[in-house]
Amino acid sequence: MLELRPNCELCDKDLPPDAADARICSYECTYCADCVERELHDVCPTCGGGFAPRPIRPKRAWRETLKLGLENHPPSTRRVHSKFTRADIAAHVARIRHLKPEER
Repeated sequence: MLELRPNCELCDKDLPPDAADARICSYECTYCADCVERELHDVCPTCGGGFAPRPIRPKRAWRETLKLGLENHPPSTRRVHSKFTRADIAAHVARIRHLKPEER
């Protein structure tokens, strides 16, 4: 199950579980749509992959026997920040942004 990280790893914007602008890579690196579009150009600073909208986890368990939803599986409260500098990120992005995510 997704960790649902609470913030953008670049600008530290809050990304609650129902944030429509949360983006994740296949390793769950989490960024806001603005950073993905304007600074990262759909290149994950960690793995080099692309991003997809983070799914919205339902607030409640709609099938009570399954014990799903935020009430049973709350989001993470641990804030995560990229370990790379903005200069390093910019160089990484420039190096591979011309490639489609499925070609990286």
